[in-house]
Amino acid sequence: MKREDLRNIAIIAHVDHGKTTLVDEMLKQGGVFRDNQAVADRVMDSNDLERERGITILAKNTAAHWNGTKINIVDTPGHADFSGEVERILKMVNGVLLLVDSFEGAMPQTRFVLEKALEMGHQIIVVVNKIDRPDARPLEVVDEVLELLIELGATDEQLDSPILFCSGREGTASVSPDQPGTDLAPLFDKILEQIPAPEGEDEEPLQMLVSSIDYNDFVGRIGIGRVERGVIRQNEELAICNYHHPEEIRKGRIQALFAIEGLNRVPITEAKVGDIVCFSGIENVTIGETLCAADTPEPLPFVKISEPTLEMNFMVNNSPFAGREGKFVTSRHLRDRLMRELLKDVSLRVEEGETADTFKVAGRGEMHLSILIETMRREGYEFAVSMPHVLYKEIDGKKCEPIEHVYIDVPDDCVGAVVERLGSRKGEMLSMEPNGSRMKLEYLVPARGLIGYKSDFLTATRGEGVMNTIFHGYEPFKGEIPGRSCGSLIAFETGESVTYGLFNAQERGALFIEAGVPVYEGMIVGMNPKGDDIAVNVCKRKHVTNMRASGSDEALRLVPPKRLSLEESIEFIAPDELIEITPTNIRLRKRTLDNSQRLREASKLKS
Repeated sequence: MKREDLRNIAIIAHVDHGKTTLVDEMLKQGGVFRDNQAVADRVMDSNDLERERGITILAKNTAAHWNGTKINIVDTPGHADFSGEVERILKMVNGVLLLVDSFEGAMPQTRFVLEKALEMGHQIIVVVNKIDRPDARPLEVVDEVLELLIELGATDEQLDSPILFCSGREGTASVSPDQPGTDLAPLFDKILEQIPAPEGEDEEPLQMLVSSIDYNDFVGRIGIGRVERGVIRQNEELAICNYHHPEEIRKGRIQALFAIEGLNRVPITEAKVGDIVCFSGIENVTIGETLCAADTPEPLPFVKISEPTLEMNFMVNNSPFAGREGKFVTSRHLRDRLMRELLKDVSLRVEEGETADTFKVAGRGEMHLSILIETMRREGYEFAVSMPHVLYKEIDGKKCEPIEHVYIDVPDDCVGAVVERLGSRKGEMLSMEPNGSRMKLEYLVPARGLIGYKSDFLTATRGEGVMNTIFHGYEPFKGEIPGRSCGSLIAFETGESVTYGLFNAQERGALFIEAGVPVYEGMIVGMNPKGDDIAVNVCKRKHVTNMRASGSDEALRLVPPKRLSLEESIEFIAPDELIEITPTNIRLRKRTLDNSQRLREASKLKS
């Protein structure tokens, strides 16, 4: 049986190519909003972090209607670190809109996600977006996409994919780049014509794969998935099983069932083949499990999610300021929160650490882990994290490490600096091509060589360089890579920073704090460009004598401090340093806070 009144599609693209903006317009023209309704830009980017950074982090479901057909749309992340979200979402849909920027063309993440979609045999509609850009080159971009399809081994049917030219911001689509459309009708029509309708038997026993998990404080875990076979009904007893552990079968009952309409979840009593639904009431349901009829447990296979490549230690904060700013500070709080994150994020891995209050958290990249840290910080958690390190593998008896494929676009006069720095980080150049007044470079670089490189890259290219990375694979260990070249300025004593102390300390390097900030012994307050760690007394006051007054401090001029973001802090720290994360502050510190003890440990290592 075919559901001609239904289509399920995902929108995939590289970061910043306009997926969420296009979804906005599809919802407006698909009758989701009233004509006079005030709607925020990028309405699908619903959490604060997504709005602040202008990126999509979590895949989200929505639905629009066109000519009597319901179109379920999944907006997916574009950043490589969140590709685990995209991989599992592709199991819920029958086709994809491949969105490509009319100037940038096919970028690394486009390649990665497209490869996954082609492997699943999905039908493709190529959408060249932002054709109203003054530097647009739509026809060249179409050729690039076709070359990419051939390179990735697309079938003849997939190579014949229709091509549309859109402006997501204006809400227009057309079949020719020279004749801009007036609305998105050509896009909707192509979706109905090109994307296959869901197929399945209503009469057969139920099968529904759980592809996503949401969490709500009132109802607990909410599962999201597509009905593959049969009919799912509220309050019906079901069997929950897993393809990788077919012998483990448990029973459950759905208490609430919801269909997705626009941005809302609408309560329903049953859903048929092809419907994407949300349900609650089944405890401990996880991504990859199958809901089946109680008497016919037949689990469905689930896509194998790529493994994490980077690991950090999350630990209970034990600094002198511990417990002052956070709401959740104990190891129990930390464990519960990380385990809850595992339910939603299939590409994350959490293991017990060497001590009772330490946890090893592995993810896809620095951004993947930094988003988790920032989310927990905003929820009121207080903890400390270590420097990230890559996860090695042993393949055929050889130690292998993760390698990243790096795509770089820089001004001509910055190429030398980039080549020199990547060479020292064991980078292997694949190609170098001119692109107008800029240069396109491709490299294979060990993942550990890219830790801390981003800020260095932006400095070397005066902020004009663009760098994208995607996981390439594992290769034999490339040898030692030199660590960071600068040292730390460390607070000598506990107290409050004052202008006089800071004025003397700034001669040693760039400071991270200003006057009036509480500091403790062992806290990092600045950076020493000469490479050694130096203890500085930022709390030192000018003593009053009968010859001078303490008020003459006002004449001292301080250089504005360099404020490090969370990502910059993760890039900056050395193996013997930690980042203290609290809801109100991000502080850098040494693992060993006592200055004399730290010096003794350093001298032992040297001897």
